[in-house]
Amino acid sequence: MNRATAVLRLEIRLQWRYRLLHAAVFSGLLWLALLLPLSPELRSTAEPYVMLGDLAIVGYYFIAGAMFFEKGERTLQAVVSTPLRFGEYLLSKVATLTALSVVLAVFVATATHGLDYDLPMLLLGAALGTVLLLLTGFLSAMPFKTVSDWFLPAIGPVAVLNLPIFHYSGIWETPWFYLIPTQGPLLFLGAAFGQKNLAAWQIAYGVLYPVLFAGLLCLLARRMFAKYVVGKVGGA
Repeated sequence: MNRATAVLRLEIRLQWRYRLLHAAVFSGLLWLALLLPLSPELRSTAEPYVMLGDLAIVGYYFIAGAMFFEKGERTLQAVVSTPLRFGEYLLSKVATLTALSVVLAVFVATATHGLDYDLPMLLLGAALGTVLLLLTGFLSAMPFKTVSDWFLPAIGPVAVLNLPIFHYSGIWETPWFYLIPTQGPLLFLGAAFGQKNLAAWQIAYGVLYPVLFAGLLCLLARRMFAKYVVGKVGGA
């Protein structure tokens, strides 16, 4: 077993220990309870908003919760003293939680629509949106010691990432929303349920811009990890 596989298995065990997998199942059941009573037309209209909300829960809040569990157990300090690279540490979290989010999205979509949805669009929207929210959640939690310190400041970043809802719904249509990286994933989620017909440039934008933005977030995450974790351990 190579190191990457071992890290992924450890991350899955930690998520089970922290009850993140249980919370994901509970979240999916809540969304089903909301969606199933709706008519098929209303369900298709509501689904992209529900999906984006679920991505925020599994992405933004789950990774932050895991970070605070690890801070409380001093796991992060132990990571610094092992051969584990930061990239491997971050990738294990992003990969496992993205997989969890995508599986949950497919489960909810299938339970509410059968197979009457565009699976590739759903996978694109769910995966790209989750990665962006995961990395943002990771960054938002880094400077804080406890959940209570983090909770109120954390509202700002996740609120900004949800602003494309206004453009998608037609409440506030402005091209400035295309600067927010979750705009593309939301368009894909809308297309998955037949709510949007995307032009070629929107598909290219919806893939490339989130990927580039995620790359920048990864670079920032490395710097913040060095400052708030490695630096503090070294200075202890």
